[in-house]
Amino acid sequence: MSICWWRLRRYAGAGQDDAAGLLSFQMGLLKSISITVAASILIASPAIAEQVPQWEIGAGAAYIDFPDYRGSNERQSYVLPIPYAIYHGDILKVDRQRVRGKLFQTDAAELDVSVNGSVPVRNNVARQGMPNLDPTLEIGPVLNVSLYKSESNHAQLELRLPLRSVIATDFSYLRDVGMMFQPNLNLDVQNVFDQTGWNLGMGVGPLFTDRRYNQYFYGVDARYATPDRPAYTASGGYAGSQFVAALTRRFPHYWASGFVKWDTLRGAAFEGSPLVKRKESATFGFAISWVFAESSINVDDEN
Repeated sequence: MSICWWRLRRYAGAGQDDAAGLLSFQMGLLKSISITVAASILIASPAIAEQVPQWEIGAGAAYIDFPDYRGSNERQSYVLPIPYAIYHGDILKVDRQRVRGKLFQTDAAELDVSVNGSVPVRNNVARQGMPNLDPTLEIGPVLNVSLYKSESNHAQLELRLPLRSVIATDFSYLRDVGMMFQPNLNLDVQNVFDQTGWNLGMGVGPLFTDRRYNQYFYGVDARYATPDRPAYTASGGYAGSQFVAALTRRFPHYWASGFVKWDTLRGAAFEGSPLVKRKESATFGFAISWVFAESSINVDDEN
């Protein structure tokens, strides 16, 4: 989930009596921003130290196909623009993967801050008659522990330990909806299969979420219960596992990337929720972005 998420459009001609039109615009804008967040987060590049421009700006487009929410049997597909901005500072780093404020670093580990999120869910059949799910912002510390680095520095294995607080919002309110812990092993390989410039990143690990988070996504209050959707109170704990693989190639003036994510909810604490319609699913997409301008100063990139 980069700071170059935002796709903003100007709303013109909204009078004081046009509240319905303004609300419609706001909801459309919110969905556009949130989906662009998801694409920017998921279409990520491997992270191996190399000489790169200190900053780059550009733009591109992405296609992404994903479930409404983890466990949903309904999907969304989008083709959307992706503004592109990268900055490699000593403390602040903005890249295709994340925004990070580095707090601490040694040869063996680093502590930084990263963000993630989810898209809004509207008009989902399984949730018919229930409140919509607003997009969420996840933010918190991440401890990255280096487990292996090849002599050539072309392969790197890390244990990543992100702990994030989850906030739901429609930009008119903020609501704390729980916590998420997502330990994962992450392998980055440069010049994979001896193909210069092709970089592979893979990550695998479980998710753990607390009761509030699971209740937000999978709980069913008694007032929303139906014969086909009984009331359900979610508990916290194991929340399934994910495997992600991304392949990227940087060309002189543009980069291309594709990814696939496999997600399973088997054994999850909320597996019995009537809102869990599918226990396994895949998310996939690809993107291309052109670089319009870049810094003449190169720096070491050690994402």
